[in-house]
Amino acid sequence: MNTPQEFGSLLTGLRALADSGFAHGGGALATLTQTKGSTFRRPGARMLVCGDGSVVRGLSGGCPEADIIGRAREVIAVGEARIVRYDRESGLDALLELGCGGELEVLIEPLTKVRDLAFIEAAASCLDARRSGVLATVYRRDGSVMGPKPRRMVIDEGRIMVNEFGAGLISGVLADLAVERTPANPAVERFTHGGNDYEVLLEALIAPYALFIVGINAAAVALARIAAVLGWQVTLVDDRDDRVPPGLLPDGVRRVTATAATITEKLEFDARSFAVVMTHNLGRDVDYLRALGKAPLAYLGSLGSRSRAQRLYEGSGLSPAQLRAPAGLDLGSETPEEIALAISAEILAMTSGRRAESLSQTTGPIHA
Repeated sequence: MNTPQEFGSLLTGLRALADSGFAHGGGALATLTQTKGSTFRRPGARMLVCGDGSVVRGLSGGCPEADIIGRAREVIAVGEARIVRYDRESGLDALLELGCGGELEVLIEPLTKVRDLAFIEAAASCLDARRSGVLATVYRRDGSVMGPKPRRMVIDEGRIMVNEFGAGLISGVLADLAVERTPANPAVERFTHGGNDYEVLLEALIAPYALFIVGINAAAVALARIAAVLGWQVTLVDDRDDRVPPGLLPDGVRRVTATAATITEKLEFDARSFAVVMTHNLGRDVDYLRALGKAPLAYLGSLGSRSRAQRLYEGSGLSPAQLRAPAGLDLGSETPEEIALAISAEILAMTSGRRAESLSQTTGPIHA
């Protein structure tokens, strides 16, 4: 699937399309299915093109995007899915001409009815509940695009929630394939059924990252804003319910009142959760860190100087392997916004398994 921040805006765009009654002929969903070489995006990235010409999310980083949009409008007009390749063999080598050096395959399908969006709503339900699942898009049969639209299956923790093939043997074959072969990153698999060869894009549905910010202050609000833009689920925590955040918070940010003694009872944490403790009170920070040190967090950090960090380690009993203090990358941060950027960048690097070096000083692939 798209990265979390993209999925949210894509879902909003699709729902707006449905609310409009699929005006202007409906829309078209462009999905990047396969890539080769250096490309800006990876399989699973999606872009919505509406009949009025409006676009939700980008797909290619600018290289052949105008061409994709034009072809999407053609798909809207004719109501038939199509596959477009951007490579030398097809003659559509926009990426090569502009220096990207990669190749793309893009599936473009029409959206004209509410039931066309059933798969995306099922995926959203799975993600919102932080459950694991699989989205399978069967888009090619015997070398040709499935028409008039691809068919999908959504599996939510073993339960088939959407099955556009209906009852039949192929549903069982597809379900088994989806569960057994779903890769960590979206990828195309092939299978044979009834004498036909199919290609299916398999995508794992993985819960978005969740960030818990303990303490309400200017830096906490700035961090909440950045995290919301990144598509993380954000919760602001404080031991009092009368603290008003300075400034407006993004939609969707939760406020929870919890003390160090009750935080692990009131909130649920998992391996895709992060917590940053920043109450600006040493004793209170230590108490929260002691409680959170037992939670299954992917990241736990706290603010402060190096001397304060040492006192946090001593008071909480946590090791540097368990607690990042001072939290954040060394960016020379001073303002609340800069501090928030440093912390979110450290978390992003950690989740990506990167050392947060300058790209100009590295030689490996930019996209893992």
